[in-house]
Amino acid sequence: MRHLIRQNRDIRVDFFRGFALFCIFIGHIADHVLWVVTIQVLGPSDATETFIFLAGYSAAFAYGRALDRNGVAYAAVAVGLRIWQLYIVHVFMFLAFVAQVSWSATRFANAAYIDEQNVGAFLDAPYEAVLDALTLRFQPAFMDILPLYIVILLLLIVVLPLLRRPLWLIVVSGALYVAVRITGTTLKTATGDWFFNPLAWQFLFMIGVAMGRLPDAERARLLRHRRMLLALSLAGVLAGLVISAVWRIPAAYSVLPEPLAWAIYTRIDKSSLHPARLLHFLSMAYLVTRTVRPGAAWLTSPPAQPFTLTGQHGLAVFSLGVFLSFLGRLIMQEFDASLATQLAIAAGGLALMVALAATQAWYDGKGEAKRPALATPPSPDNRSAS
Repeated sequence: MRHLIRQNRDIRVDFFRGFALFCIFIGHIADHVLWVVTIQVLGPSDATETFIFLAGYSAAFAYGRALDRNGVAYAAVAVGLRIWQLYIVHVFMFLAFVAQVSWSATRFANAAYIDEQNVGAFLDAPYEAVLDALTLRFQPAFMDILPLYIVILLLLIVVLPLLRRPLWLIVVSGALYVAVRITGTTLKTATGDWFFNPLAWQFLFMIGVAMGRLPDAERARLLRHRRMLLALSLAGVLAGLVISAVWRIPAAYSVLPEPLAWAIYTRIDKSSLHPARLLHFLSMAYLVTRTVRPGAAWLTSPPAQPFTLTGQHGLAVFSLGVFLSFLGRLIMQEFDASLATQLAIAAGGLALMVALAATQAWYDGKGEAKRPALATPPSPDNRSAS
């Protein structure tokens, strides 16, 4: 498997993105025993924050390079083509997912699946629902991350010139985040608000973009107070553990003062990226960058290879994971929810995601091996030398 992992990149990004995709897969299966090894057990932030931040960090290199080489217009087209690709994938996934849920509800005579996955509106009024789906205003459960990503990339097109001024990008994006948090502004679906408010979540994405674009000198200047940043990050991580305990351990709720416990339990929202979630994630991200060096050998060790490989092919793996999550949920509810079955679901799902990533890596590798010869015909000098 290791030979399929591309090495000419920061594979820390690939590993943690791959692990986040696995956490999303497990997190979408209600009551799965392996939730205890997912990111969400560490505090209020979870795999979604990891996925969005790393998407921004990766975008900094992909579209920043296009901006530097060919200008704003070219970079905008590059982002637009990516948006189109995501949109096509989302529409296909929407139709396939509705079919999967509808078939399951009929086959097992369990209408709860329709309600749980929020596809009832499509079955009741398919003509209206299709139009809403095409405009991203109808989002079944599990199907709200790609629309979020699409809108964030649309916002990226608007601020592309600021990629040359990453600190200003954070200022502008942060101002929008604060305004959204104060006013409660969000986008509307056909039945309510977007679960992931892109006007708020864009801030985390843009922080990732800015971190990827910061020159080494500016990054060093920002990180010169390492001891203070380390202390703040440790405090953020510990606070996250307290919040996680309050959410999940009844005894922990009673230990804290009632107003504080109530605020933790009821006020930390995910939809508009509550500051507690944002700060907890940034604290963990800083500690990771301090402890995991680029090119660390363990990132390509056998236990890490499945996550590193799947992280390099995030869109395909995420798409497959959506269907596998519902399938795993179906198996546990209709057949067996024993520990052995849950572990088999996790192992089988990961194996299928790795197989898909490996197939794409093999295909891409074959294409890249042949592309130079096709793209650059030999010069007359080269032909005579051969």
